[in-house]
Amino acid sequence: MTSNADQSNGNDRFSQVQVIDRACLIMRTIRDSKGLTLAQLTKQVNLARTTVYRIVSTLINENLLIMEPETGKIQLSLEMVRFGAAVQMDMRHEIHPYLDDLAGTVNENVDFSVLDNDSLFFLDQAVIPHRLNAVASIGKRFPVYCTANGKAVLSVLPRATVEKLLAGPLERLTPYTITMPEMIYAELEQIAYTGVAFDREEYTEGICAVGAPLRTPFFEYAAISIAVPSVRFYGNEDKLVTALKETVQALRYRLS
Repeated sequence: MTSNADQSNGNDRFSQVQVIDRACLIMRTIRDSKGLTLAQLTKQVNLARTTVYRIVSTLINENLLIMEPETGKIQLSLEMVRFGAAVQMDMRHEIHPYLDDLAGTVNENVDFSVLDNDSLFFLDQAVIPHRLNAVASIGKRFPVYCTANGKAVLSVLPRATVEKLLAGPLERLTPYTITMPEMIYAELEQIAYTGVAFDREEYTEGICAVGAPLRTPFFEYAAISIAVPSVRFYGNEDKLVTALKETVQALRYRLS
């Protein structure tokens, strides 16, 4: 038989979880916007105005949200940016050993990049010393349409986003760069089927790469790629693909 005290404790726990759920909904909605007024936020989350006001006020007091005095728009605070930076650093620490292992297996450089607006941002890498090497600096940005990591990410993006990223004239960076959207779309279908993308000297002459998409808890659209001078790439594609797929699969399991 359940006592009144047990029922009360259960109701309290449910209420606390419900508040957390609603707070998370509010913060995600604000994150995905460029700032919302209280009225706009209330409409989007479909909660009572008093509930939204109470939760937003608490989050502002905890320095997790801010309200612009001129516009009344609510935004994430710098404190949330710091949380994000800490998670990003933890994620790099989580992924880097896998990059090192893959680099050691294939004896080539391995990169981890994430989609940032309309380009791929190199966030981390494992470098193997060679006299002839393919090294890109951490922090460098790469186009999505002619790189292995870029095409890998394109293959898992919503169609509307892909169309936006491929809109307009695409620059031919080398004689091998594919600039016709219909050819890129056909390649993306193949990548979606095989799970791997290739850059055969499309971004830089003499440099090839193979890449695979990776979704993480912090970076929804990311990729791991192996960059190889063309003289060591052709004829070794199968070895590179096998090792890359094994690493990505292991990381997906680890991060799930």
